[in-house]
Amino acid sequence: MTPESASKQLLEVARKAPVIPVLVIDDAGRARDLAEALVAGGLFALEITLRTPQALDAIRAMADVPGAIIGAGTILTPDDASRAMDAGATFAVSPGSTDTLLDACEAANFPMLPGIATCSEGMHLLARGYSFMKFFPAEANGGVPALKGIGAPLPQITFCPTGGVSLANAQSYLDLSNTVCVGGSWVAPKDMVNSGDWEGITKLASEASKLIAR
Repeated sequence: MTPESASKQLLEVARKAPVIPVLVIDDAGRARDLAEALVAGGLFALEITLRTPQALDAIRAMADVPGAIIGAGTILTPDDASRAMDAGATFAVSPGSTDTLLDACEAANFPMLPGIATCSEGMHLLARGYSFMKFFPAEANGGVPALKGIGAPLPQITFCPTGGVSLANAQSYLDLSNTVCVGGSWVAPKDMVNSGDWEGITKLASEASKLIAR
């Protein structure tokens, strides 16, 4: 898979809904219900971060949910990418990137959404062929003004800002011409997941799905 085709494929996924839920799952037994609740609310691309021992089992459970497009987040190494693919993830998300990781994902035909925080990182990926990137951590790196500023000299790049994004500020990001979607965890609060409040999560997802990307 070329970087150009990876970015094109992930842009198509990103345009299905304005929010990609970023999920840290401690109990894979709740994963399928969680995915069904989010899809019912209109959010289809789901990022399960590889931050817990249950993450790969959660990906396996969610991969069978109709309508769900399952991605694996916090992909740091080629081994992470391989294990995520084997579990059923169809795309990868990373807080940054290395040439080793990008090489591995390209060779495995595993679309990657690499993260950047600076213009230099964006230029490096753009030169390699990537045009769709994650801006992370968005709020800590200056938020909407910073992303708007990066967009001025680098209009070729489209972003999914993640990190500190919430319902309160998501639309401000989506109003930017270089933002197609945002990533956020607010649609699946830990207390609601632990209590099995799937109806409440569907309601949050439905609210998020009504945000409008420019």
